[in-house]
Amino acid sequence: MPEVVFSVDQAMSMRDQKVPGHNRWHPDIPPAVTVKPGTEFRVECRDWTDNQIGNNDSANDVRDVDLTHAHMLSGPIAVEGAEPGDLLVVDILDLGPVPQSVGEGSGQGWGYTGVFARDNGGGFLTDRFPDSYKAVWDFHGQQATSRHLPGVRYTGITHPGLFGTAPSAELLARWNAREQALIDTDPHRVPALALPPLADNALCGTATGERAARIAAEGARTVPARENGGNHDIKNFTRGSRVFYPVLVPGALLSGGDLHFSQGDGEITFCGAIEMGGFIDLHVDLIKGGMEKYGVTTNPIFMPGNVAPQYSEFISFVGISVDHDTDTNHYLDATMAYRNACLNAVDYLTTFGYSGEQAYLLLGSAPIEGRISGVVDIPNACCTLYLPTAIFDFDIRPTAEGPRKADRGQCAVTS
Repeated sequence: MPEVVFSVDQAMSMRDQKVPGHNRWHPDIPPAVTVKPGTEFRVECRDWTDNQIGNNDSANDVRDVDLTHAHMLSGPIAVEGAEPGDLLVVDILDLGPVPQSVGEGSGQGWGYTGVFARDNGGGFLTDRFPDSYKAVWDFHGQQATSRHLPGVRYTGITHPGLFGTAPSAELLARWNAREQALIDTDPHRVPALALPPLADNALCGTATGERAARIAAEGARTVPARENGGNHDIKNFTRGSRVFYPVLVPGALLSGGDLHFSQGDGEITFCGAIEMGGFIDLHVDLIKGGMEKYGVTTNPIFMPGNVAPQYSEFISFVGISVDHDTDTNHYLDATMAYRNACLNAVDYLTTFGYSGEQAYLLLGSAPIEGRISGVVDIPNACCTLYLPTAIFDFDIRPTAEGPRKADRGQCAVTS
């Protein structure tokens, strides 16, 4: 096993760890550890909400989750010799739930998928599903089952939802300015258009005093992906993957967490993956001057690993950029097209006895494939959602006999 360079006691809040992590992006968060290029090491991770969600049959905890704590990141990890303009090469060697552990925290033998309420973050389909729901999943090696979604069993593509390097002070200021400008276009929108810096519940690593106060006041929230990587939620970012991150500050200051046992493309419920705490083993190296050499200015580069479940048969649902409720055409709107593909899949699954909420939770967590299939045929963008048939213990293919409707139980709901 590689050396553990960032350890987490899963019985304690991230705030109470011997070396706490952080939940804001800022260049002045002190490194928790320094490693050399070529090093292999292990990072232990806390559940992204700091374990606010429980293994129970109520979604009240999802409804009431305090997102000012998110995300609980392990790090920062400084890489010796890394300078702005370099590329940080990060290989994922291994990752998984908390090893050999059963307990109350996600990752200790179980994980969860949640639908966030419209007034607390919302989700991709929040207009159809404005309330909170939850499914708890039990881990069986590489597979997951849920008492809240009977008839389903699948192999997850385990991956981190969030990793990235620290922004420079100049880039951080640009993030905050442009996101505030977006908020100002509709400041009372629910859910909000973006999340500005917020000192409440900010965790600043080992920073103290005036430094911690400044980080809390200026630090960027970790919800979206940005130029440094961040919360990209790429389900194929798994064992064997390699990522080239831009180095924006001395030492690179790599941080991450938000581990997922499984996820569908888009993580459409917002808390759509199977969330968990756990571990990740990494190898790091540097390409000196790599940003200029390869034209990298606003993005990481990602090479997916070759580890994935071998599903060979899918049902595909098509969506186009039309608002069917108002019969309004939108011009090449891929977001609307993918939303319609998701809604078409939800409606299909309800014919087999699942509630719409159960279907929504399934599509967020199962290894579905989401694809942009056409963005040139005006006026309609076309997106598709590929649902593996083998994850069900009954036949979901259309037949002349009609769907095999049955009592499929229910997901966890709010009281």
